Amino acid sequence: MKNTILTRILRLIVLVLMMSCATSTKIKSGDIVFISATQSDLSEAINEVTQTEKATNYTHIGICSVETDTVFVYHSDLGKGVVKESLDLFLKPDDASTYSADLYRIKNITQSQLEGAMSKAKKLLGAPYNTTYILEDKGYYCSEYIYELFKQDSIFALEPMTFKNAETNTFHEGWVSHYKELGIAIPEGKLGCNPNGMAASKTLVFVEHLQ
Repeated sequence: MKNTILTRILRLIVLVLMMSCATSTKIKSGDIVFISATQSDLSEAINEVTQTEKATNYTHIGICSVETDTVFVYHSDLGKGVVKESLDLFLKPDDASTYSADLYRIKNITQSQLEGAMSKAKKLLGAPYNTTYILEDKGYYCSEYIYELFKQDSIFALEPMTFKNAETNTFHEGWVSHYKELGIAIPEGKLGCNPNGMAASKTLVFVEHLQ
């Protein structure tokens, strides 16, 4: 009798665990993946001047597309421009040794908005990376690309950009070097966007840690 009761309890536990696994979060098309700081000088420069009160340290961002049983990520990469890559490849940037990735979802997005964004994501494949981080210039930097996909739906807002270290109120040396090489002035105060600012948007909800 005791063995029968124990067997039933064990079966119930297994059933509950199976149901829990079955209802765990699955990545959906339109979900946005944020990657934390990598070892590159530019990633460090981005991170130090864009951290939010939530203490996120995201320096890269991409949008998911679930196709059959495979998750792809559309994103604008500094060395590649706008590309489509598998999630596994996206989560393993060449210049990173220790990093993490988080998944966010846009709240209350309609199917029409989602389809429009994914259609635009595909049309922009091959566009160059915008190394000046000035919206009017050719190409797209990573967060600008995501902003552009949802621009007509006002999902994300632009804010004045800063390239200064908040503690010292001086330009980060990485940005000084970057813009010196480009031969242009640092676009301090111009409207733009960054991964940390977008992660803090009220239009997004945190879903889960991917790694």
